[in-house]
Amino acid sequence: MLRPRVTPSRLQHQHQPLAGNSLGVLCWNVQKLTREPHFQHGLAMLTERYATSLLLLQEARLAPMGDPWLEDWSWAVSPNMQTRTHLFGVLTAGQCAFDDVRPLLSQSRELRFATHKSLILTRHPLPGDGVLLVVNMHAINFVHAGLFLKEMELLRAELLRHAGPLIVAGDFNVWSRQRRLYLRRFCRAVGLRQAVMENAHHVKSYLHQPLDFIFYRDLYLRSAEAINMPGVSDHNPIYARFLL
Repeated sequence: MLRPRVTPSRLQHQHQPLAGNSLGVLCWNVQKLTREPHFQHGLAMLTERYATSLLLLQEARLAPMGDPWLEDWSWAVSPNMQTRTHLFGVLTAGQCAFDDVRPLLSQSRELRFATHKSLILTRHPLPGDGVLLVVNMHAINFVHAGLFLKEMELLRAELLRHAGPLIVAGDFNVWSRQRRLYLRRFCRAVGLRQAVMENAHHVKSYLHQPLDFIFYRDLYLRSAEAINMPGVSDHNPIYARFLL
């Protein structure tokens, strides 16, 4: 495994702001299965049932120039690992304009694998006026809570520069009491609310603690749901719909 040398994107909807009066966000840690037919079939079923404006994947695996299943999406990836044939990391996709894309790596490395974790910040124009900032992250794991806090504080400083609507979603790896406390402090500082899931028992947990979340600010939450998808990833997708 190598430190990533490329951060590819394909933006083909640059004249299309987020359309309509609602915003659907589908968030899923896909366990590196994005190139597998059963994942692609499952995703197609999900996006047919749940109107998806933005797709936020963690542990995505794709070829350096993208894969055919992404051909109808604009997308950007922030890899944390690269091999000769594949990239691995977080991927944000949508059928809308991306005003800005910022792929980032954690400053710290995970002790078990000596790899960084990645996150990606994207900005999307809203109908009329305003910009939505979206953070798709896979929080660092296998390090002590102090390093987790350091990474969250760096992100907090970045987000406090944005005055408008905000979504922060992904796999936060908050399996310990201290990590959960740091995440709550982060949310209070940035003004984030949690999208509380229906069927929350389907959210991936470790030590009886949920790992996956969607947080938001300056948006009206219409619904949120954890979706049971057995036989695909070891995480289930979570979905939230907001009114614009």
